[in-house]
Amino acid sequence: MLEIRPTCEHCNKSLPFDSQEAMICTFECTFCKSCVEDILKHVCPNCGGGFEKRPIRPQSMLEKYPVSKTIIYKPVDVEAHLKRLRLK
Repeated sequence: MLEIRPTCEHCNKSLPFDSQEAMICTFECTFCKSCVEDILKHVCPNCGGGFEKRPIRPQSMLEKYPVSKTIIYKPVDVEAHLKRLRLK
């Protein structure tokens, strides 16, 4: 079951359960669409995988399956990330 993390790991933008802007990798690293497209170039800085739009948990399921309240805020070293991308 997805955690549905509440914010972007890079810019800390709020990404509520129904956000159309939330993107995740296969390890559920969570970033906003702007960071994924403009900064990360569609490559997860943690695992090197790609991103997909995070599914929306139906509001009717939130009580039984609540979303995570844990904020993971680890701004990416953008220069190092882009350097790794150029090496591939």
